[in-house]
Parts: sequence; structure tokens; C-alpha cells
Amino acid sequence: MNLIPKGLLIAVGGNEDKGTDKSEQFTEEFVEASILSRIVKEAGGSDKTIIVVTTASSIPLQVGKNYMQAFKKLGCTDVKILDIRTKFDVKNLDNLEFIRKASCVLFSGGDQRRLINIIGGSEMHKILIDRYFNEYFVIAGTSAGAMAMSHEMISGGSSENAMLKGSVMMMKGFGFLPTVIFDTHFINRGRFGRLTESVARFPELTGFGLAEDTGVIVRDGHLCSTIGSGMVLVFDGKFLNYNNVSNLDEGTPISIGNMVLHVMANTDVYDLNTHTLKILTVEEAYAG
Repeated sequence: MNLIPKGLLIAVGGNEDKGTDKSEQFTEEFVEASILSRIVKEAGGSDKTIIVVTTASSIPLQVGKNYMQAFKKLGCTDVKILDIRTKFDVKNLDNLEFIRKASCVLFSGGDQRRLINIIGGSEMHKILIDRYFNEYFVIAGTSAGAMAMSHEMISGGSSENAMLKGSVMMMKGFGFLPTVIFDTHFINRGRFGRLTESVARFPELTGFGLAEDTGVIVRDGHLCSTIGSGMVLVFDGKFLNYNNVSNLDEGTPISIGNMVLHVMANTDVYDLNTHTLKILTVEEAYAG
């Protein structure tokens, strides 16, 4: 397996624009500038095979229908919805073949625990990892689908009780990007404390708080470029000079010092290897 993945990750904070407005101007903007349009572009174009996996959702048929309509508006001609609900579905040979041949696999939102419990550790999971590291292959995820990309994954915990030790629940994710922790719907649901506690527990990891209709494209396993209409907040615990999480009882308020916070907008780039942020000028963004 290559140490530097040849594939691409696209993690989205949820509620991405699906082009549901009826106006012609809005439709044109959706085709040109939406996150889903960017996913299609990175996958190689509208004629490439795109697989949508709705496992995390409690309403998979409706979610699948919404994505099918959205990708159709983008001119996509080969979109397949995989309605995987059980571990038996994961083992289905046809489903495995779809994953092997797709240019892009998109995991929908819902419950990230359900997604991992059904697909994690399976042959399908192994195929995804192998393809991501060894060939150009796009793995995208929104909301729960984005949170599941990391190795240490937030599995639950209320925003109200965050910053009390143990209020955030963690479990193992897919492990596509082991150096980060993703949280989603970040601004709308006030999840600042939740991600702060997560990074305090795992200070060697970098936390990404993804706003809705906003995400990051991760190239070479470390270059994270912001896309979409909102913000990405980066919580970097590399430089902590105080962190008492390990010494506290459950339910006790935590203390941390020197947590570095970056706020990224569209086209900004964060390097996970060097822990540095680059704010691109308009000219640099368009040149890239």
C-alpha cells in the first residue's frame, strides 16, 4: 500500500445544495458552483460512475431519490444508489463489484455509528481503502459520511454538555484519514465544545468543524482545501501547553491551554503535515 494515497477525500458538513430551487438562475449556479458539481468534476466528469451509499440514513429511499435527482441536474449519466441496510447487503457480490468499478463513492448523512457497524471491517471497507491508497479514486461523504472517514470518530454527545470529560462519545471510523477528527453541521448546531473536547482527548489529531454546504478536499492525505459557501474551523492541539483531560474524573470540566484555531473559507488550504494555513488570493485560487 502506498504511504501517500493516490485517491481523494471530500468531506462535507451536511445539508449541501442539491439544486432544489426552481429558478433558472439558481439551477445555473448549482451546476457551476455547488459542492456536488465539484464532486462530479473531481470524479472525472458527468459520464463517470458515481455510487451513493445510503446506509447511514433512516430514510434511505428518499435520500437516494434526492441524490439521483441532484446528479441528474448535473448531467450525470451513470449514478447508482446502493441501499445497503444489513451486513448481508454488504457481502452482496453485485454491490462489491459496483464499489470496485466506481469513479466516486459518496456516503450520505444519517448515523455514523450505523454506517461503521454495517460496513466497517467488511470486504467492501477493504476495497475502499485499497482503491483510495493505490489509484485515483474519490471517496466523498456528507454529515455522518464525512465523520466516518477518520480513525477516531465522534459517535455522539450533546453540544450542551461538551467540555465536561466523557460528554463526547468516540469510536473507530473507516480510517481513510487517520490524522483528523471531523465534526459536521458545525456552526448550525454549535458543536465548538464537542470538537474541542475531542481534540483534547486526542491532541495528536487535528479537528475539522465543517459548516453546512461546506467541506474540504483532501489531496495526498494532507492538503485540505476548503470548498462551499461557509466556513471550516480547524482545531489544532499540536501546540497545547496544558491539558488535564487524562487526570480528571468523568463529568468534570476540562482545562486546556494554547489550542490553535483557524477559520477557513473557500479555497483556503490547511497542511496537516506542517500544521500551517495558506490563505489564497483570488488570483491564486483561479490559477489553481
